[in-house]
Amino acid sequence: LARLGWTLPPAIAVPPHVVLPFAFVHLVGEDRAIVSGHGPQDVVDGSIAGPFGRVGVELTIDEGIEAARLTALSVFGSLHRALPNGLASVKQWVRIRGMVSCGPDFELHPRVINGFSDAVIAVFGPEKGAHARCAVGQSSLPFKTPVEVEAEVLLEKPS
Repeated sequence: LARLGWTLPPAIAVPPHVVLPFAFVHLVGEDRAIVSGHGPQDVVDGSIAGPFGRVGVELTIDEGIEAARLTALSVFGSLHRALPNGLASVKQWVRIRGMVSCGPDFELHPRVINGFSDAVIAVFGPEKGAHARCAVGQSSLPFKTPVEVEAEVLLEKPS
């Protein structure tokens, strides 16, 4: 992360009126973690990061790609806080489900979610970072974020 000039955001700062009755990272046994849907976060205060809106309508594709990269940092931050050895606990990325808020005629969902996938590969390398993926369009996402991603990773078994 430091080599890339990237910083992990602090814990997600949820708006006061919102209740989230689930774990951001759900550990399944000793060797798997399922990551709940994350959106882009401000790396300073953990708040939901803008710009807000639909890619291809209010936002450009490049803004969507950057939102996907910030979403990757959000997921990395949650994994870092939840796992016993932080990101070093990740053995392998398994799958990513990327959702892009967009209009009905938008077709470049994979290009937007590449911002997330590229960040995974940049941080974890082409072997650990290799993953299955889908990228789909949604008419809206929570808090008007342009991107939401959920993921699954395999973990190193504890010694």
